[in-house]
Amino acid sequence: MNETTPIWSNAEPPRLLASRHRTSGALRFPPYPVHSPLAGQHETVDVSTEGLVYSYSVIHPNPKTGAAAYALGYVDLPGPLRVFARFAHGAIPAVGSPCEAIPDPELGYQFVVKQQKKGD
Repeated sequence: MNETTPIWSNAEPPRLLASRHRTSGALRFPPYPVHSPLAGQHETVDVSTEGLVYSYSVIHPNPKTGAAAYALGYVDLPGPLRVFARFAHGAIPAVGSPCEAIPDPELGYQFVVKQQKKGD
């Protein structure tokens, strides 16, 4: 049986889960599975779902596939923790854009680019 390690908390609203090293406090996402040799050195903690785009790249699939372009990138979350993800809804972010992780049934999670308020 293929067991997966959850990446979302049961809280409302759900929060991402990460592993925090018990000595150094360093964070890692996704969290280590319980059967990992490193699991004993880490504890599973909730982390914020909101962060800022650090970097991204737009992927242009072969036109024959009919698939639309999409963005992949890194998001800096408080902690500090840098997470790699796909951006939802075909959004093309800008570096420094605020975004939020949302659950995704296929990918596990994606980031939604939040609208910046005028004057920000």
